[in-house]
Amino acid sequence: MATEKRVRPDTPGHDHGHHHRDVSGGWLRPAVFGAMDGLVTNASLIAGVGGGGGSAHTIVLTGLAGLAAGAGSMAAGEYVSVSSQNELVQAEVNKERLELENNPVFEQAELATMLRARGVSAVTARQAAAEISAYPDKALAVHALEELGVDPGELPSPAVAAGASLASFAVGAIIPLIPYLAGLHSMALALGLAAVAAIVGGGMVARLTSRPFWRGAIRQLVLGACAVAVTYLIGVGVGHVAA
Repeated sequence: MATEKRVRPDTPGHDHGHHHRDVSGGWLRPAVFGAMDGLVTNASLIAGVGGGGGSAHTIVLTGLAGLAAGAGSMAAGEYVSVSSQNELVQAEVNKERLELENNPVFEQAELATMLRARGVSAVTARQAAAEISAYPDKALAVHALEELGVDPGELPSPAVAAGASLASFAVGAIIPLIPYLAGLHSMALALGLAAVAAIVGGGMVARLTSRPFWRGAIRQLVLGACAVAVTYLIGVGVGHVAA
């Protein structure tokens, strides 16, 4: 069992460095995608219902229902996803723990080999492997990081990820509803506000990943506009049939 390398699980907490710890810590990724999801979802709903001839009351009701349903769905999905990933990682870590207990000599040699692969001299690698292996918890952490790509003590929190998804979806979803809630029953104004938010949100994501602001902004705007256009056309079509 110890002779085979297992594939590193693709966990939200996986990170080889520390400069992206906020991304892998379980809150930024669902927060960003949740906000953009909420924005596009409600902008599309407003376009579809408005295109079908729905009243301002119907649009507000639909938007608020979409906000509640989407935020709850995002939170539940993110909680289950992160929990499942953590359970998968923990199962792999437990396997590694058993290997360390049942075959410590082989595992120590394996650790020395991994250190050699990183450019450490043979003598230093053997000495370091021996010192690390003297402390079971430290040895487990090193093996888990090298073989699985995770730190067992720094797995993302399902509750934090779910909370971030719920809150961010709600924030994104409320933006296109603001004009209607303020008494300005204008679909054009609502979609215009959503477009500005898409540009800002997409641009911020691009900057977080060191890409040009306008590249991310235009991409988010185009993708959102496509979704809005499709639902608007569906609304218009259904409205004509119903009429």
